[in-house]
Amino acid sequence: MRFVIQRVSHASVTAEQEVIGQIRRGFLVLIGVCSEDTREIADKMIRKMIGLRIFEDENGKTNLALKDVDGELLLVSQFTLYADCRKGNRPSFIHAGAPEMACEMYDYIIEKCREQVPVVEQGSFGADMKVELLNDGPFTIVLDSEELFSK
Repeated sequence: MRFVIQRVSHASVTAEQEVIGQIRRGFLVLIGVCSEDTREIADKMIRKMIGLRIFEDENGKTNLALKDVDGELLLVSQFTLYADCRKGNRPSFIHAGAPEMACEMYDYIIEKCREQVPVVEQGSFGADMKVELLNDGPFTIVLDSEELFSK
């Protein structure tokens, strides 16, 4: 599982020319699911993401977590995070999770985040979406479950 987390001042996602999700200060998270992902992996990724202390405190140090700043979440599925570009110029997506499984995992992540974060907005799984954001910093972090939790 891969999360691309961008600390934002605001972000929104549009599908079919309609804003379907928008947040103020918080994280825009692009979520990629692979075929080996489980709910246990998702739980670990969510815990790590929500606990990240990447907001500035009164001394200008990145020491505050999402909850400390009343941060919001915008979660957007993005299978292209599993693009394999090693051969040729056309990416392969064979490592991305099958749509039905990935959609179920995406819905699970949204549900679990809503248990901990008051404002959780989302994109539309599988839709053609336009994402707008104001990256604050810029500050972007990539969480990859293979790197974080492999033994």
